[in-house]
Amino acid sequence: MSSDEARVNDLVEHLLESHPPATTSAKDFLGAQYDLGLAWIHFDEGYGGLGLNPKLQQIVNERVRDAGGPFCGARNPIGYGMCGPTVHVWGSEEQKQKYLRPLFTCEDIWCQLFSEPGSGSDFAGLSSRGVKDGDEWIVNGQKVWTTLAHVSKWGLLVVRTDPEAVKHAGLTAFVVDMEDPTVETRPLRQMTGEAEFNEVYFTDTRIPDAEMLGKPGDGWRASLTTLMNERTSIGGAIPAQGSGTIADLMAVWSELPDEGKDAASRDRVMELWIRAEVHRLTNIRASQNRRMGDPGPEGSIGKMESANLNKAVYEAMIDLMGAEGMLYGEYAMTRPETAMGGSSRQQRFLRSRANSIEGGTTEVMLNILGERVLGLPGDVRVDRDVPWSEVPRN
Repeated sequence: MSSDEARVNDLVEHLLESHPPATTSAKDFLGAQYDLGLAWIHFDEGYGGLGLNPKLQQIVNERVRDAGGPFCGARNPIGYGMCGPTVHVWGSEEQKQKYLRPLFTCEDIWCQLFSEPGSGSDFAGLSSRGVKDGDEWIVNGQKVWTTLAHVSKWGLLVVRTDPEAVKHAGLTAFVVDMEDPTVETRPLRQMTGEAEFNEVYFTDTRIPDAEMLGKPGDGWRASLTTLMNERTSIGGAIPAQGSGTIADLMAVWSELPDEGKDAASRDRVMELWIRAEVHRLTNIRASQNRRMGDPGPEGSIGKMESANLNKAVYEAMIDLMGAEGMLYGEYAMTRPETAMGGSSRQQRFLRSRANSIEGGTTEVMLNILGERVLGLPGDVRVDRDVPWSEVPRN
C-alpha cells in the first residue's frame, strides 16, 4: 500500500469513527467528508480534496458505501459529477469557497443549462444571449432537457456573448441563480410519466459579472470540462461485480421457472453479463489511468457502452418477464427530486432509452472517439471559420 493510499484509508477511518453513518445526518456526514478532503480527492486541499490521484476516490466511495454512508452523487448527481469539477477548474477563489461545500452536502442542488431547442448535439451553435450591462450580464433565451432544474438552487449556464466570433469562441459560462423570478422552469414529461427533465426560460435575467466562470469567451473550454466529467460520471462508475444494471437482469433470471430458462435465453443473459463485466473492468483501467483535472476523451468509451449496455440489458429483462413486462403499473405524473432512479423494472426499461441521448448522443460519442482517440479525419464542418452571426439557421 502506497503512502497516499494509507493516508486516505486513515482519513476514512477517522470519518467513520467520528461520524458514524447510522447516527449522523447525511448533511453532517457529507460536511465532515468534505472538510477531510474526501469529497473529490483530486481537488485542491481546502476545497474538498487532497490533491491526490483521482483513482483513490474509489477507496473512499467503497468504504463509505459499505458502512452505510450517504453518497452526494445520488442526491445531487449533476452538481457532484459535473458542476463541482467545473467550478473547481474555472471558478474564482470566492466562487469555490461559496459553492463547493454546500454542493457536496446537498444543501444546494445544481443543474446544467447547455442544450437548446435549436442546438442539441451542436452545443457550440447555441443562441441564448448574454449582453454586458455595467457589472452585470442580461441573459435571454431558452434551454431544454435540463435535469432537476425544478429543484435546483444554482445552474451552470453557457450563453453567447459575442455573436461576431466563430461559434466556439463567442461563448461564456456563468453560475445562475435558479430561484431568480426571471428564470422560469417548465416540466418536460417523459414516457415514464415523470418529469425529471425541464425546459428553462431566461427573460432579462441579470447575472453579476462576478458569477462568470473564467473570462468572456472561455465558455467552450469550460463546457468541455463539464462534458468530459459528465461522460465519466454517467458511464465511468465502477460497481461491485454483478451489481448495478446487470443485477436487475440476474434477479429476473433467478425468478424464472426452469422451463423458462431455455438455451437461447441463457446464452443472451450470459453474453450481457460478460459485457457488463468487461465494461466494469474497462472503467477500472480508465480510472487508474485518469489524469488529474479534466478527464480525457476516453471517457466517451464508457459513456457510449454504458448507454448501449443498459438498453440491451433492460430489453432482455422485459423479454424474459413475458406479458408481465407490458404492465407498467400506476402511471404517476410526478416531478422526481432525484435523477435516473426507477421504482419498477418496467420504469427502468423506459428510462434507459434516455441513456443514449443524455450526456451526448451515441453518435456524438462515436465522432469523439473517432477523431480524438483514434485520430481519424474529422467530420465536415462548413461553419468552422464563419462568425456565428453569419451561420445560416432555421
